Parts: sequence; C-alpha cells; structure tokens
Amino acid sequence: MRTIYNLNKDWQFIKNCTDVAATEGAVAVDLPHTWNATDGQDGGNDYFRGTCLYKKALKKAELPEGERYYLEIRGANSSADVYVNGQKLAHHDGGYSTWRVDLTDALTDVSELAITVDNAPNEEVYPQMADFTFYGGLYRNVNLIVVSNTHFDLDYYGAPGIKITPVVDGKDATVEVEVYTTDLGEGQQIAYTLYDKDENELQKIVSTEKKVVFEIKDVHLWHGRKDPYLYCCEAEIVQGDTVLDNVCSRFGCRSYQIDPDRGFILNGEEYPLRGVSRHQDRLGIGNALSPSHHTEDMDLICEVGATTIRLAHYQHDQFFYDLCDERGLVIWAEIPYISKHMSTGRENTVSQMKELIAQNYNHPSIVVWGLSNEISIGGSDEDLLENHRILNDLCHQMDKTRLTTVAAVSMCKMDDPYLQIPDVVSYNHYFGWYGGETAMNGPWFDKFHATHPNIPIGCSEYGCEALNWHTSDPRQGDYTEEYQAYYHEELIKQLFTRKYMWATHVWNMFDFGADARAEGGENGQNHKGLVTMDRKYKKDAFYAYKAWLSDDPFVHLCGKRYVDRVEDVTKVTVYSNQPEVELFVNGESVGKKSADDHFFYFEVKNAGESRIVAKAGELTDESVIRKVDEMNPDYVLVEKGAILNWFDIKEIGGRLSLNSKMGEVIGTLRGKLIFISLMRKMLGGKKKGEQKKVAGFEFTPEMMAMMNGFTVLRLLTMAGGMMNAEFTKEELLKLNRKLNRIRAPKKK
Repeated sequence: MRTIYNLNKDWQFIKNCTDVAATEGAVAVDLPHTWNATDGQDGGNDYFRGTCLYKKALKKAELPEGERYYLEIRGANSSADVYVNGQKLAHHDGGYSTWRVDLTDALTDVSELAITVDNAPNEEVYPQMADFTFYGGLYRNVNLIVVSNTHFDLDYYGAPGIKITPVVDGKDATVEVEVYTTDLGEGQQIAYTLYDKDENELQKIVSTEKKVVFEIKDVHLWHGRKDPYLYCCEAEIVQGDTVLDNVCSRFGCRSYQIDPDRGFILNGEEYPLRGVSRHQDRLGIGNALSPSHHTEDMDLICEVGATTIRLAHYQHDQFFYDLCDERGLVIWAEIPYISKHMSTGRENTVSQMKELIAQNYNHPSIVVWGLSNEISIGGSDEDLLENHRILNDLCHQMDKTRLTTVAAVSMCKMDDPYLQIPDVVSYNHYFGWYGGETAMNGPWFDKFHATHPNIPIGCSEYGCEALNWHTSDPRQGDYTEEYQAYYHEELIKQLFTRKYMWATHVWNMFDFGADARAEGGENGQNHKGLVTMDRKYKKDAFYAYKAWLSDDPFVHLCGKRYVDRVEDVTKVTVYSNQPEVELFVNGESVGKKSADDHFFYFEVKNAGESRIVAKAGELTDESVIRKVDEMNPDYVLVEKGAILNWFDIKEIGGRLSLNSKMGEVIGTLRGKLIFISLMRKMLGGKKKGEQKKVAGFEFTPEMMAMMNGFTVLRLLTMAGGMMNAEFTKEELLKLNRKLNRIRAPKKK
C-alpha cells in the first residue's frame, strides 16, 4: 500500500547559496517557506531574487518501508534542482505545480536531501513580467511517496495516476475511469470502486483493463453552489488478496456550455458566473500558506456570494481546488503565460500547461483552461500566435471536455487574430480607474458582442484601488474607499445586467503583494482587493457584491471608517439584499427607501456627533459620523515623492485646472491646443504622420477614450514613467494657470 510521508519539518535554509555542501549561515525552517514574505511586499521592487538552499537529513530506518521512494514537491518557485548526497537527480522549471523525483537508487542509510530553489529573472521560465511578487521558496508541502515497484504512475507531470471522465446523458451518466500504472505484472488486476458522497459503495469492477466505464442511473449532478455533489472513485492494484497500491479521486457529474447570447449554462440551466479573481498570498506570509488560510479565503469568497473564481495567474494549491469542488465554485484555471511573450519560453508554456491539465483533470469545478493573460500588451506577432495555437491544440488533445480562454488587455483590438484562437474570450478593462469613465464598460462589451456575435465574451478583470482614505467627493484615482464603492456600484449594474457575458471576475478578491508598486500611500501592494491583504477588513465594495449575489440576509452601512465630515448635509449609503431599508439618526427615522439595485442612498444632516443605524427588517448595522470644520488629514492621501498632489492645485469654479479630465480639456479649442503641445513633449517631437506609440500602445480611438478619463495631473504623472517626459512643479503650476483661464465646457 502507498504511504505518503510528510517532510515539512526540520529543514536547514541558507539564503543566496548554490553550494549544496554549504553549512555556514544555515537557519532552521519548517515548510511551507518563502524568503520573500517581508521584502516581497514592502515596495521598491528590490526583493531578493536568486538561489537559496534547503537541506534535510533522511534516515532510512525512520522512513516507511517500501520499494520505491518518490519525492513530491507541491510548489518550488520558480526553478529547482534536487540532490541526494551531492548527486543531482532532477531539475524543474515552473513555480506553481506539483512535480516528483524518484530518489530510490540514491538513498543510503543516512542521506542528505538538498533542494536549490531559484526565482531569479531569466528568459525561459514564466512569469517574468507581471504585477505581482514572484515569491521564492519551497512554499507548499513536500512529501515522500512510498510505493511498491508496481504502482500507479508517479512520473507523468505530477498527475494522480487516475483520470475520470463523466458524461451526462439525460438523467443518467457514464463515467470513464482510466488509470496509468508502472510495472503491472502478470496476475495483477485493477479493482475500481465507485462511492457516493457519503462513501457508500455503489459499484465495483475488477479487471486487467486500464480503462473501464461505470453507468450511474439517476445521477446526482454537481450543480455549482446550489448542489456541489461529489462522487469518489478508488482504484487499487491487487494481487490475490494483497493491495499493492491505491489511488482515489473525487469527481462530479455535470454538463455545461458557454453560449454567446445566454452566457454560462450548467446542466441545461442558465447559471450566471459572477465572481472574483484570487491571488494566493498574504500579508507577512507571502505564498507560504496553511490549509486554514485557504479555508478562510474560500469562506470569504462564499460569503460575498460569488459563483466563480478566476485562479490567477498560475496553478493554485490542490487543497484550494478541492475546496472549489466541495463548495461549488466554477473555476477558470490558467498558467502564468503573462504580460511579456518570450520566444525562448515556449517550451515552458507547454510543460506548465501539461502539468496544469494532468494534475487537475478530475476537478469538476474547472470549466476553462486559460492560455494567457494580457500577453498581447505589446502587440501580437506570429511567434506569439503560434505559441497560442500550440497551447490551444494541446488543451483540446489532453482534455476534450473543457474549453479554452484568454484574458485580453483593453488595448488589444477587437479584430486581433489571437482572439480567434481560444473557444471563449474575456477582457481586462479598467475604464473608470486607468482612464476612461465607468460608463464606458458596458457599451464596450455591447460593441464587441455586436462585432463578434458568435464569440462568448466576458470580463476577466475590472477594479480600482482603495485604502483607508476617505472623501465625500470621490474622484477617479483618489484611492478612497468611497470611490472604490462608487466604481463597483456602477460596474455591477453594467456587467451583471448583460446576460450574454459568460463570466465576470472582480480584480481582486484580496489585496496582494506587488513589490514594484508605489502608489496609494502604501508601497508594495496592489490594493484593488475587496478585502485587505491580512483578510481583517472587508471594504465597502465587498458588501455591494454581497447585496447582489448572496442570499444570506444582511444590511451594511458604508463609511464606518469615514467619521469626521465637513459638510452640513452628508450622503449615507447602505447596501442590503433586503427590499427596504430605514435609516435612523440619533434614534429618529429619516425615512425608508427601497432600491431595485440594492444600493440605498440617504441625505443626513451633519451636526455634532450622530449615531447612524440602518434597519432592514430585524437586521441592523450602525456607525458614527461627526461634524468637523476642516477635513481630517488622516483621510487624505499625500503621495510620497509627488511633485504636486491634487489638493494643492488651485481650482476656480467653472474653469479648467490640472484636476480637470482630459476629455473636458480637449472639449475646448484652447484646451485642445494645449493638449497638442503636451503631446509633442510626451512623444519626443515626432512629426505628423509618424506611428505614435507609448509603452507599446497605439493611439487608437479606444486608447484616446481611456485618456480622456484621466485628470490632466494624473496623465502627466503617468507620462513621466511611461514616456520619459518629466514635468517640474513649476511647469505644472504654469500649466494650471493657463487652464484656469479657460472656461470648462458645459456638462451634457
């Protein structure tokens, strides 16, 4: 019988070391472990990326008895080498998947196991450029799998050795079970046993065949969050009454399709996929997670009411895929083929895709394999297209039951040939955050749907950043919790009401480490999460989604962290999935409201200190506001290193300023002339008619529409990094004085 022996305890770790014989500087660690738990989240883009050494003594007398010993590494980011007693046994590229090494012939009575792990930049292993930290380390479980010489295959891309393919036909299902074995001998058979959810034996087949088919009458379907029913199949290699090896896997019976007009259809029923994306890391922990961390993440995702998760941008822990099966979340699983296409990285995209599919084939939660993310950010050349065709064909060869998809970036044209390769398409759009207006999102998808009526379209990323900054006048780019709440209110109403969208995924469920980031007042993180990186605070936008998606009754008062307010009358927002909300101020009702969109808005007099209570039936939530004469400086983002902050800019009523949006500026003749002179500086004086690109992006109408949504200040600040067009404080103030002389166009 197979024995799985955990090796997480008692390792010696030496940072920045490639010498497997080294001992100096060793510190004791247990796994999971990353060396970037702190420096990968503190900003500066200076976290350690290099090779580190893990060592451990293996005493054979203390190990389970068996004939073959396989080392199983569940995650080593991003490349690794395995040594036993100084002898190199294996190399692996790809930091997010399971892989195994046969140690048997190298083991002695006392063996020194050494693993070097390297997350240094290179041109062959993905990812190399992306908006998240590439934490190094042995950050998932490391096991020893002890088996007999005859066993279920352990050498094929980290796969479980059993492949289960259910096919639903009406009320019944056929379940094809295929196993892969090593050294199966004469007189040895495979015993296949099918169990229901409660582990009651349903059927058993004993055969010499490596592929059998079960028939289940009146099959109990896996139906997402409504009914995530799971069967189980166990396979045993038997010789007489002796079991030589065994594997088992849960599976679900379900059918689905993705229709360009009706969206996602599960078991013949329209089942809207509305959910979130997830990065795996945590504050102060990095990617070295425990099962309790994964479970807490799943609990929060279920609380918000999501029906789908995009597991970005790499293979996640098997424990989490199992949770997705159990809780009924519909999953997009992908490889880290992201941002920057490398002609030297094709082999790695293929090997990572083979591992992703081979290891996760049996999970009923997974419905699409993601080929890439924002890979056409610099345009689609033939090498990139060929790489995608190879991956797409590979997915369909390995798995005839699932579809393929890509996450395209906004700048990717609707007629880009790479959008014709996968089965379905999604886009990453940030209209309303990185330029443009929130109102642009829905119409953009309508245009795509009209242009490509036979291509299912979804939204794979949308979001905006929010920290503990607050305002009663939320503006794009201010990083306040109030703007994030407004943004998501608008996006929910636009995306959730478009039935044809096959899936929508908020970016992101949780704030996550991105050490290169320096914005929002807290460097080293992307703060687009609905929940903070430590999982301790649910931002107001979290409850906006809960109001639309969850059936669990609740009422939530927004702005609990926004206490001090200067205005005499202030807006109070309540989110609830109940039909009516009543608001009380210091015990007195200020009215009842109903809202079909689940967002309830009240105007409240702001004098002294007021206790606010929202009631929806028997449900209540409360907060406090307080009248102050001046804005609390703790609520206002002051960007470190900024030449100017938005609140330092002189504004005149009815006139333009650096805080005006570019669309307003070029809506006037004088403003348009100023914009032309600015563009000459930003583009380095290129002549009329020359191809104009910025950071690889063409100035298409879509690009211009996004730019129109930026304030002048934000656009010029970004231009400094993207186009090497720095503006001094004096230049900006002079420009602001020019803009102050121009009347703002009347709003339509």
